[in-house]
Amino acid sequence: MRRGAVRSVVVAGLLVLAGAGPAGAWAGPEADVAYHGRVSLVQGRLKVWMVPQNEGPSGLANATVRVRLSADLADAQELAAGCARAGAREVVCETGPLPEHGRGRHIGLVLALRERPAEVAVRIDTWWNGGAADRNHGNDEHVVLALDTGDAYAF
Repeated sequence: MRRGAVRSVVVAGLLVLAGAGPAGAWAGPEADVAYHGRVSLVQGRLKVWMVPQNEGPSGLANATVRVRLSADLADAQELAAGCARAGAREVVCETGPLPEHGRGRHIGLVLALRERPAEVAVRIDTWWNGGAADRNHGNDEHVVLALDTGDAYAF
Protein backbone atom coordinates (compact mmCIF):
# COMPACT_ATOMS: atom_id res chain seq x y z
CA MET A 1 0.00 0.00 0.00
CA ARG A 2 2.76 2.43 0.89
CA ARG A 3 4.66 1.72 -2.36
CA GLY A 4 1.51 2.51 -4.39
CA ALA A 5 1.03 5.82 -2.57
CA VAL A 6 4.64 6.85 -3.24
CA ARG A 7 4.32 5.85 -6.88
CA SER A 8 1.14 7.99 -7.21
CA VAL A 9 2.88 11.04 -5.76
CA VAL A 10 5.85 10.62 -8.13
CA VAL A 11 3.58 10.25 -11.18
CA ALA A 12 1.51 13.30 -10.14
CA GLY A 13 4.71 15.33 -9.72
CA LEU A 14 5.92 14.34 -13.18
CA LEU A 15 2.58 15.36 -14.71
CA VAL A 16 2.78 18.78 -13.07
CA LEU A 17 6.33 19.26 -14.37
CA ALA A 18 5.17 18.24 -17.86
CA GLY A 19 2.37 20.84 -17.77
CA ALA A 20 -0.44 18.31 -17.46
CA GLY A 21 -1.15 19.08 -13.83
CA PRO A 22 -3.65 21.36 -12.19
CA ALA A 23 -4.37 24.88 -13.41
CA GLY A 24 -1.57 27.25 -12.53
CA ALA A 25 1.15 24.64 -13.01
CA TRP A 26 2.25 26.18 -16.34
CA ALA A 27 5.18 28.50 -15.64
CA GLY A 28 5.54 30.00 -19.13
CA PRO A 29 4.01 33.20 -20.50
CA GLU A 30 0.25 33.53 -20.75
CA ALA A 31 -1.61 35.59 -23.34
CA ASP A 32 -5.27 35.80 -24.26
CA VAL A 33 -5.34 36.13 -28.05
CA ALA A 34 -8.65 37.20 -29.61
CA TYR A 35 -9.88 37.86 -33.15
CA HIS A 36 -12.62 40.29 -34.14
CA GLY A 37 -13.74 41.00 -37.66
CA ARG A 38 -16.16 40.11 -40.40
CA VAL A 39 -16.58 37.88 -43.44
CA SER A 40 -18.64 38.25 -46.61
CA LEU A 41 -19.21 36.12 -49.70
CA VAL A 42 -19.97 37.49 -53.18
CA GLN A 43 -19.99 35.38 -56.36
CA GLY A 44 -17.22 32.96 -55.34
CA ARG A 45 -15.04 35.54 -53.56
CA LEU A 46 -14.75 35.40 -49.79
CA LYS A 47 -13.60 38.51 -47.97
CA VAL A 48 -12.17 38.13 -44.47
CA TRP A 49 -11.13 41.15 -42.42
CA MET A 50 -9.93 40.82 -38.84
CA VAL A 51 -7.92 42.46 -36.11
CA PRO A 52 -6.04 40.21 -33.69
CA GLN A 53 -5.65 41.45 -30.16
CA ASN A 54 -4.10 40.31 -26.91
CA GLU A 55 -5.89 40.72 -23.59
CA GLY A 56 -2.64 39.83 -21.73
CA PRO A 57 -1.15 39.35 -19.27
CA SER A 58 1.98 38.89 -21.46
CA GLY A 59 2.81 40.38 -24.83
CA LEU A 60 3.65 38.18 -27.83
CA ALA A 61 6.25 38.77 -30.52
CA ASN A 62 3.99 37.02 -33.06
CA ALA A 63 1.19 34.48 -33.40
CA THR A 64 -0.46 32.72 -36.34
CA VAL A 65 -4.16 32.77 -37.14
CA ARG A 66 -5.67 30.00 -39.28
CA VAL A 67 -8.65 30.48 -41.62
CA ARG A 68 -10.30 27.22 -42.75
CA LEU A 69 -13.13 27.04 -45.26
CA SER A 70 -15.85 24.53 -46.12
CA ALA A 71 -15.14 25.15 -49.83
CA ASP A 72 -11.99 24.69 -51.91
CA LEU A 73 -9.83 27.67 -52.73
CA ALA A 74 -9.11 28.45 -56.38
CA ASP A 75 -5.60 27.53 -57.53
CA ALA A 76 -4.44 31.13 -57.99
CA GLN A 77 -4.53 33.37 -54.91
CA GLU A 78 -3.11 36.79 -54.16
CA LEU A 79 -2.61 36.72 -50.41
CA ALA A 80 -1.82 39.58 -48.06
CA ALA A 81 1.74 39.97 -46.77
CA GLY A 82 2.46 37.54 -43.96
CA CYS A 83 -0.14 35.03 -45.19
CA ALA A 84 0.36 31.66 -46.87
CA ARG A 85 -1.84 28.93 -48.25
CA ALA A 86 -1.70 25.85 -46.01
CA GLY A 87 -3.96 23.48 -47.93
CA ALA A 88 -6.86 23.20 -50.37
CA ARG A 89 -9.15 25.03 -47.91
CA GLU A 90 -6.78 26.72 -45.49
CA VAL A 91 -4.78 29.95 -45.14
CA VAL A 92 -2.54 31.00 -42.25
CA CYS A 93 -1.41 34.56 -41.42
CA GLU A 94 1.02 35.97 -38.91
CA THR A 95 -0.43 38.55 -36.56
CA GLY A 96 2.74 40.54 -35.99
CA PRO A 97 3.53 41.74 -32.48
CA LEU A 98 0.65 41.54 -30.01
CA PRO A 99 1.46 43.82 -27.08
CA GLU A 100 -0.11 43.20 -23.70
CA HIS A 101 -3.66 44.62 -23.88
CA GLY A 102 -3.04 45.73 -27.47
CA ARG A 103 -3.88 45.01 -31.08
CA GLY A 104 -1.94 43.46 -33.93
CA ARG A 105 -1.98 44.40 -37.59
CA HIS A 106 -5.22 44.36 -39.55
CA ILE A 107 -5.47 41.26 -41.74
CA GLY A 108 -7.48 41.48 -44.95
CA LEU A 109 -8.00 38.54 -47.29
CA VAL A 110 -9.89 38.29 -50.56
CA LEU A 111 -10.01 34.58 -51.32
CA ALA A 112 -11.09 33.24 -54.69
CA LEU A 113 -13.04 30.00 -54.40
CA ARG A 114 -12.87 27.15 -56.90
CA GLU A 115 -16.65 27.22 -57.37
CA ARG A 116 -19.45 29.63 -56.50
CA PRO A 117 -21.12 28.09 -53.45
CA ALA A 118 -24.33 29.48 -51.93
CA GLU A 119 -22.64 29.51 -48.52
CA VAL A 120 -19.25 28.94 -46.90
CA ALA A 121 -18.48 28.05 -43.30
CA VAL A 122 -15.39 29.94 -42.14
CA ARG A 123 -13.44 28.66 -39.13
CA ILE A 124 -10.97 31.04 -37.51
CA ASP A 125 -8.59 29.94 -34.77
CA THR A 126 -5.07 30.28 -33.43
CA TRP A 127 -2.64 27.94 -35.19
CA TRP A 128 0.42 29.01 -33.16
CA ASN A 129 0.34 31.16 -30.04
CA GLY A 130 3.98 32.23 -29.80
CA GLY A 131 4.66 29.60 -27.14
CA ALA A 132 2.26 31.16 -24.62
CA ALA A 133 -0.61 29.52 -22.78
CA ASP A 134 -4.11 30.74 -23.66
CA ARG A 135 -6.76 29.59 -21.20
CA ASN A 136 -9.65 31.36 -22.94
CA HIS A 137 -10.43 29.97 -26.40
CA GLY A 138 -13.89 31.50 -26.46
CA ASN A 139 -12.54 34.61 -28.20
CA ASP A 140 -10.06 33.05 -30.62
CA GLU A 141 -12.11 30.17 -32.05
CA HIS A 142 -14.94 31.27 -34.33
CA VAL A 143 -17.20 29.61 -36.89
CA VAL A 144 -19.07 31.96 -39.21
CA LEU A 145 -21.52 30.97 -41.94
CA ALA A 146 -21.28 33.39 -44.86
CA LEU A 147 -24.14 33.36 -47.38
CA ASP A 148 -23.58 34.50 -50.98
CA THR A 149 -25.46 37.75 -50.41
CA GLY A 150 -22.62 40.21 -49.94
CA ASP A 151 -23.72 40.79 -46.35
CA ALA A 152 -20.98 41.10 -43.73
CA TYR A 153 -21.11 38.62 -40.85
CA ALA A 154 -19.29 39.73 -37.70
CA PHE A 155 -17.32 37.61 -35.25
